[in-house]
Amino acid sequence: MSAAETLHRTPLYDAHVAAGARLVPFAGWEMPVQYTGVREEHVAVRRGAGMFDVSHMGQIETSGPQATAFLQRLVSNDVERVAVGGAQYALLCREDGGVLDDLFSYRLGDDRWLTVTNAANHAKDLAWFRAHAGDFDVTVRDRAADYAMLAVQGPTARELVGGDLPPRMTAAPGTVLGVDALVCGTGYTGEDGVEILCAPADAVALWDALLARGVVPAGLAARDTLRLEAGFHLYGNDLMESRDPISGGLGWAVKEDTGFIGAGACRAVREAGPAERFVGFVMREGIARQGNPIAGGGVVTSGTMSPCRGVGIGMGYVPAAQAEPGTELEIDVRGRRRTATVVKRPIYTKDAE
Repeated sequence: MSAAETLHRTPLYDAHVAAGARLVPFAGWEMPVQYTGVREEHVAVRRGAGMFDVSHMGQIETSGPQATAFLQRLVSNDVERVAVGGAQYALLCREDGGVLDDLFSYRLGDDRWLTVTNAANHAKDLAWFRAHAGDFDVTVRDRAADYAMLAVQGPTARELVGGDLPPRMTAAPGTVLGVDALVCGTGYTGEDGVEILCAPADAVALWDALLARGVVPAGLAARDTLRLEAGFHLYGNDLMESRDPISGGLGWAVKEDTGFIGAGACRAVREAGPAERFVGFVMREGIARQGNPIAGGGVVTSGTMSPCRGVGIGMGYVPAAQAEPGTELEIDVRGRRRTATVVKRPIYTKDAE
């Protein structure tokens, strides 16, 4: 059996083929990396609306009398502050503060939550949830096979999806273009829009309806350039088990007083001050890539050519003394020293145009 035959396919695989997508292996799935071109798809999202098949993402449902207390123990943010219909970003950490995954959780009821995991981490996350569920009156269910997921993003995304859509950072059941779905006001591009979870059997009908309304298909490559311009982390590049979320610039999503697994380690880093910090940067010339060394002991974790800024941009970890915006960095790009400047995230905003 070939490697390609062992890859999972989303319910929209045939639709991607019909749209001329170039398909590549990604986190165990055969996924569209691009259709017409990365820049065209990127700009379509920044200027209008694009849609991404993110059905490879995983979902874990937790329910029961202690579902909220259970999540409070597992994830880094304060889930008790989330009202029914709310959404929250958080980290899943080891006891030593190492990041297992970054997650979005949606509160579907008083005692019912749906947590979306990164595709490559779903099995690991599910095992972690189940391993810690025994101390709580909670039921943990793997819901990954029950959902397809489309992200419709861009300044005209809500208009083209239509209907009464939930505001940002909220979620609600509804009907989207004739399809029953859970609609979430979240995304990974720095633009407004929604993420739509529906039954796998309904995914093609929803995709076709959005196509008919002029929403542009976009692939993984554009999703990566968009999230990098927005300064969003990618697990496996910018987040990993060997680094903590405080050093990673995610202290706003870490509430140590809740007592989550890893809270003590995160508190120690916050109180001492991180030895390294996560920064965004803009290149003077060239493009830095993941793994490129930064002089002084830093490393690039993500890098690309910014379609909107027209220059190389990236993110990475540097010694704390080099993290101030305006600091110049020297990056080794394939044996050549390239200069970059530390900038605040997001790296790109429309206001700067």
